[in-house]
Amino acid sequence: MAKVLIVRAHPLNQRVSRSMTVTDAFVESYQEHHPEDYIEDINLFNMNVPEIDRDLLDAWDDLAKGTPFYQLSDAQQHKVTLFNSFTEGFMEQDKIVIANPLWNLSIPTRLKSWFDSITVAGKTFKYTDSGSVGLVEGKKILHIQANGGFYNGSDPASQYVKTLLTFLGVKDFQQLFVEGMDHAPDKAAEIVEKAVQQAREIAKTF
Repeated sequence: MAKVLIVRAHPLNQRVSRSMTVTDAFVESYQEHHPEDYIEDINLFNMNVPEIDRDLLDAWDDLAKGTPFYQLSDAQQHKVTLFNSFTEGFMEQDKIVIANPLWNLSIPTRLKSWFDSITVAGKTFKYTDSGSVGLVEGKKILHIQANGGFYNGSDPASQYVKTLLTFLGVKDFQQLFVEGMDHAPDKAAEIVEKAVQQAREIAKTF
């Protein structure tokens, strides 16, 4: 049995979000073809995703100096625990699907915070004399992104996702783009339906 994590980064549901529509199609197909696997489906906009702020930075500095965890402030303890839970949750998964819209040539800030929580020295990558080395091995990751225009993977958001996951050592990585709906609104339904079918096919062997 494989553990699968669906990471949604959109405040809207499939009724108005193209990326969520395609993600729903993937999940439905995956469940049909892999009924034995366990799927955890989360939406970052329904969760408290900790940002790296002064509380976290001070807490990490204090912990590194030997300060006991219980001596941190309540806010620091809460944020450190929450941050670590996202890190551990990622590390426990065999397969991950990340779904988001392209907003102003970037990913949603909630997703950026989630990526920060899984980019942790000593856990998901390490520093060596010859440079940093990714420690994330054996995971399969799919990135689904909806773009109003046509970018074909050249936009900064999808490049960031690909670069970061490669940095962490992920080798089995693919991207599915739902794009051009705003550029060609008369073909929006057709574009989304094509992506839905692609998602269903990918899910069969993911």
